[in-house]
Amino acid sequence: MFIVALAAMAGSALAQSKGGRKPPAKAPAKAPAPTKAPAPAPAKGSDDAGEIEMNPDDAKKPAAGSGSDVNPDEIEIEPDKPGDLKTAPIKKTPLSWQDIVVVVRKPFLKSRRTELLPFVGTTMNDNMIRHYTIGGELAYYLTDVLAVGVEGMYYVHSFQEPFDLVARQARRLPTVNQYNWSAALDFHYVPVYGKFAILDHSLVTWESFFTAGIGAGQSQVIPRDTKFDSFTNLLIMPNVGASMRFFISRWLTVSVGIRDYIFFDHFEPLNRSDTMFKGADDAKAHADGSLINNVMFQIGVSFWIPRSFEYTTFR
Repeated sequence: MFIVALAAMAGSALAQSKGGRKPPAKAPAKAPAPTKAPAPAPAKGSDDAGEIEMNPDDAKKPAAGSGSDVNPDEIEIEPDKPGDLKTAPIKKTPLSWQDIVVVVRKPFLKSRRTELLPFVGTTMNDNMIRHYTIGGELAYYLTDVLAVGVEGMYYVHSFQEPFDLVARQARRLPTVNQYNWSAALDFHYVPVYGKFAILDHSLVTWESFFTAGIGAGQSQVIPRDTKFDSFTNLLIMPNVGASMRFFISRWLTVSVGIRDYIFFDHFEPLNRSDTMFKGADDAKAHADGSLINNVMFQIGVSFWIPRSFEYTTFR
């Protein structure tokens, strides 16, 4: 009995000593080192067979060359060789004459157009009597440089200061004629064409043309003594001149020019008196003749019909 109780006490003490000990703490487990995932194998027939995986460690590796270790994952890029360059096919575009611009087109065409030109003018070379004119011209351009036209003018005169000075000094009025009207058939030729810039901002196109014509007119004698009758002369009047034309729009131009009307005129006889050449017919039969150059300055504005035009030739 005593032996059984002693064995039970010994077993209880052994159990308490085992339960009071704490097991030693375990060291924390190390994280597994990252492993490089293998690159997926390219599928057969795929275009990604030459794809390169970029790795920052590759920058430290020596460049591949002869006798060096070559990484099978790297691709060496060589510069293009002459003749190996592949270019896209050149697309040819058809050309036309309109795509070839050599000279700028003229901004104004006159061929087969009619010019209606009202103008005013004044004489330039007669210091005794001055004539002012108002007139007009109708011209048709056969080509861009050739035209034929008709003109007409009406004259108004005024006496200049030398007329009165001569009358007071010589106590005799000068012998002068006045012009009443004139008309002519004219031909125009345009040899010069150009343009100039205004303050480097805008261009003004101009041209110069020559005129020659033949016509008729009427002059009238101004008697020195008002008690005598006047008489008139019918004149054959060829004319020549040069003018300049400035283009404002497709139907409007401005012209300035000088024209010389040449004719043989007849004046009152110097010895006309109460006893000699009293009548107008008798005075005209004994009139004194002289060749006259009536130089006139003219300026006018032209209106063109039709108002527009079309280009029929290549640029």
